[in-house]
Amino acid sequence: MHKKKTLDDWLSWQEELMEETIVLGLERVQIVYERLFPNGVPFTAIIVGGTNGKGSTIAFIDSIYRESKYKVGRSTSPHLINYNERFAIDGVDVSDASIIEAFELIEAKREGILLTYFEFSTLATLIIFANEAVDLAILEVGLGGRLDSVNVVDCDVSVITNIAIDHTDYLGDTREAIGKEKAGIMRTSKHCICGDQDPPISLLSYAKEIDSPLTLIKQGYKGEIGLEGIHQKLNAAVAIKAIEKLDDRFPVSSDMILKGVKKARIVARFEKIPVGDKTIVLDVAHNPEAVKTLVNTLSESPMETVAIFSALADKNIDDMIGLASDTIKHWFLVPISAERAIQMEALENKFSKSQVTTVCLTMDNAIEKALALINIKRIVIFGSFYTIADAAKFLKESEYY
Repeated sequence: MHKKKTLDDWLSWQEELMEETIVLGLERVQIVYERLFPNGVPFTAIIVGGTNGKGSTIAFIDSIYRESKYKVGRSTSPHLINYNERFAIDGVDVSDASIIEAFELIEAKREGILLTYFEFSTLATLIIFANEAVDLAILEVGLGGRLDSVNVVDCDVSVITNIAIDHTDYLGDTREAIGKEKAGIMRTSKHCICGDQDPPISLLSYAKEIDSPLTLIKQGYKGEIGLEGIHQKLNAAVAIKAIEKLDDRFPVSSDMILKGVKKARIVARFEKIPVGDKTIVLDVAHNPEAVKTLVNTLSESPMETVAIFSALADKNIDDMIGLASDTIKHWFLVPISAERAIQMEALENKFSKSQVTTVCLTMDNAIEKALALINIKRIVIFGSFYTIADAAKFLKESEYY
């Protein structure tokens, strides 16, 4: 075992421990989980899966519970700037020391079993929340559901926001195949809340097969919410229904719900940053379904808009560009710091001659060029979590953020 003193030391070591960054399957992580928690986790767990809208739904659940007396843990991924963003207790990111303590315990218990970076993160989440004696934990599925490491937890309520085509290499290339993977977080006799407007038969069948009471949400929340976009009303309704299913143990008043949904905030989901007389919108939309939602939200307040864009090579980039083309006047294309990033020449070739594009060497350069356009009032940055992370770092350093 290498000597690891800082959080960065630990994270660098984890990245080198297994060659593959994504390894679906619970066999290895289940063994370590059972060594850490032979009787299961000592808190109530809500697991949130789905293709898009997971982070927003978690933000609503978290915000509502924070209006109550309950101690609530929130786990999301990936992080944008600091790894600590993945774990929050009552809205506050946990310290390096808490994370390192959790990693040390995992290292003591794994006894040579190889774990991925994400599996370390999942187990650390559970240890931290147990150590802090949270009443409730809201856990975000990283990829899929059935074989994602978060699924080692026997949840009390499961949430499936929606099902769209994404991560086809791992989950299949149809909604039916993907739906079956997402459905894997359901539990017998435990409620599942689903926000998908046309759920795949595979999901409905699985709920029936294992006798998981399934509630389908068809109407958005009618009141005022803290997040922008009509789609967020549906996410709020899904969140409220999940909370209602735990009302016998964790009652929440209608006033808490009212305040919680209004106060909900989440980084990089149509997040507006004013810069002088312009607005920068950060949005982690990274698949066609999410881009469609982003375009709809932009169209709620029409104005001339330019984009700073980059994506991972394995995404459906053609459809993402096609869906946004009528809304975007000028595209600034940037390289991003990710192994799976598309090469700039390949990205540029995806645009037609009639589309205005500028290839930039860095994110800093792209943002500065976009801000220099006098008649443009709105700049939207999207395409990948990595795109947003690079932008957020520059905006923070420049004190815009």
